[in-house]
Amino acid sequence: MGLISVVDDDESVRRTTKLLIESFGYRAAVFESAETFLKPSQLNDTCCLIVDVQMRGMSGLQLQRHLAAEKWSIPIIFISAYGNNESRRQAKQAGAVAFLDKPFGAELLLESIRLALQPDNGDKTCGGPV
Repeated sequence: MGLISVVDDDESVRRTTKLLIESFGYRAAVFESAETFLKPSQLNDTCCLIVDVQMRGMSGLQLQRHLAAEKWSIPIIFISAYGNNESRRQAKQAGAVAFLDKPFGAELLLESIRLALQPDNGDKTCGGPV
């Protein structure tokens, strides 16, 4: 069963998002930066990526561009406390499945994960509830 990976430099967001994902019946892993996420084992196991837009080091949008350039097909859900129309537009134009404003509710997150895991959004399966 694949992972839903969460990349956010805020420890409390990582912890609570991981708990939410696991409460939905999925496996989750958390990473404090895009750089720590970009290891082959994480990339191979990840079937959905939830990533903050603004982080120290590589931003979420830069991570999205990097994954696309390397031909990784991982559905991405962006989260942001500082979402603006330009970052939202860039993320969606580059194929983001959803863009959620922090704080987001459990139902909105679950709906976004289900959308990300539809067969036409990637080639991996995460298992969990349908």
